[in-house]
This record gives sequence, structure tokens and C-alpha cells, in this order.
Amino acid sequence: MRRKLKGVSIALAGMLLLAGCGSKESSGGTENGGADKKFTVGISQFAPHPSLDAATEGFKKALEDKGLEVKFDEQNAQADMNNTQTIAKNFVGDKVDLIFANATPSATAALNATKDIPIIFTSVTDPVGAGLVEAFDKPGKNITGTTDNHPDATKKTINFITEEVKAKNIGVIYNSGEQNSEVQVKEVEKLAEGKGAKLVKVSVANTSEVKQAAESLVGRVDAIYIPTDNTVVTALDSVISVANSKKIPLFVGELDSMKKGAVAASGFNYYDIGYQSGLMAVDILTGKKKASEINVELPSSLKLVINKDAAEAQGLTVKEEWSKLGEFYDGK
Repeated sequence: MRRKLKGVSIALAGMLLLAGCGSKESSGGTENGGADKKFTVGISQFAPHPSLDAATEGFKKALEDKGLEVKFDEQNAQADMNNTQTIAKNFVGDKVDLIFANATPSATAALNATKDIPIIFTSVTDPVGAGLVEAFDKPGKNITGTTDNHPDATKKTINFITEEVKAKNIGVIYNSGEQNSEVQVKEVEKLAEGKGAKLVKVSVANTSEVKQAAESLVGRVDAIYIPTDNTVVTALDSVISVANSKKIPLFVGELDSMKKGAVAASGFNYYDIGYQSGLMAVDILTGKKKASEINVELPSSLKLVINKDAAEAQGLTVKEEWSKLGEFYDGK
């Protein structure tokens, strides 16, 4: 009798072991890196404007291309700092698998809310200065991502403004509450002074102040430069309106805003840095790497693009030799 029971016990144990192995394979665990597991990713985008929209699109496409099944909880802070904190706390409460933070305020809020959930950021100008990472090659315990600050981008644009437009006074509109904008304005001022030009700075606190700020520059500047400031870019149409009516050449810090009606920008496609960030997220979600093992990355490409229609609308005579400095925008 005992021998019989012992045999049954061994058989049951074997069945349970096989059942356990089978359930592990079906869940996708270690057999395929979790590629068929369903994940929840919280997306915190600071403001609604073309560049950030493109970055979010690129991020989602990367996860789709890699075959991950993901439920996205997509939230937009509408350029409100308080909203970024609420969004981040909600993501932590919902125990999402990963947070995608699009722009510096969203990344800062996410890092303040959790030191455990992995965070991937993009559209961040100065991740070290913002306190998000210690260094590009030492991102931290649970955060890494891509920066939108290519070292040569601003230099190319300022060179064009001072050498081709011959601007001596350059107006800059920005939100001093955005850390990424403060960094850019300091860089622009240094570059402009190196070319014998002066910066005329106007700070705004919200989008409703942007048009008045642009109007305040009329008669005081030869050109206007808008950095990748979330507040101002959200209200860019009002700046374009002033630039067109008063014939002040307008320059911007990224290509999507250039397409809307600025003379030129030196930059890259935000879709691409969003996609780069998405590939980082794939490695983290599938267990290949931890955030701390992934270096912060720069944009992979850079170009100067000139909008002929905007240049003519803002009082400039387009020179064909400009094609040697960059490329003309074809309307696409």
C-alpha cells in the first residue's frame, strides 16, 4: 500500500512540475524575454505641440515594431507644472510598468514620484542640469532617455541669423520657469555675443502672455529666436502673426515649429528621438537591461532647414546660395 501511494505521489509531483513549466512558457517569461506579456506604460507629455506629439508617436511606434503588447495611459499636462505632478502620482498609484516622460517638467515630476518604476524621458535639453541624471553614462537607478540638445544645433541657427540676416539685436521669448529654456537662452546669448550681436530677452509665465511679449519686441530687434520652450511653442501662432505683420524674421529651435512659419531651424525630427527612447523602453520591459545600464543618447541626425515662404512673408529675400548651408523646406 505504501509503495502504491509513493508511486502516486511521484506521478502527481511530475504532473505539477510539467504544469508549472507549461504555464511559464505561456506567460512569456524567460523563454522570449517577455515579448508576449501585456504591459501598461504611462505617457506624461508636458504640452500639446508638434514636436512633443511627434516624439510620443515615435515612442509608441518603437514598441509596436518590436511586437510588445502595450496598454498606453496617455496624459497631457497642458503646460501646467502642477498637472505633471498629479499625472506622475497617478501612474505610481496605478503601478504602471514604465513611465515615458516627454519634456523636462514631466521627467522631473516622474522622478520625484518614484525611484522604483523605470522612467524613459525625451525632449529634455539638459538632463544633468535638471537633476535627472548624474551624467550621460551614469543615468541613475531608474531613469534614462534621449536629449533634444544637439551640441551644434543652436550654433548653426545663430550663425545664420548673424551672418545671413545680419541681425545685431535678437529677441528671445521664453518661460523662465522651464529649466531647459534657461539653459538654451544662456547658450544663445553666449553665441550671439561671440558674433557681435545682443540678446533682448522677454520672459512669459503662460501662453496668454506670448503675443504681448512678441509685440514688445517690435522696433527693438532685427530677428526673433524661440528656443524649444514648451510654453511659447504652444502659442507659436501668435508669434508668427507678429513676425509676418511687422516683417521680423523668426527663427526657432526645432523643425516642427519651422514648418508652421519660421524662417529656419537647425534640428532633427522629434519622432526619431521618441523612437530611440522607445527602443530603450523595449529593452527595459523585456528584461534585457535596467535603466541604469542604458546611457542617455543624443539625437542621431542634424540639419539646417530653411522655409522660403516664411522668409518672404517676414521680409527676407531668399538667396539660392543658402542651399549650401542647409536645405529648403519642401512643404512636407
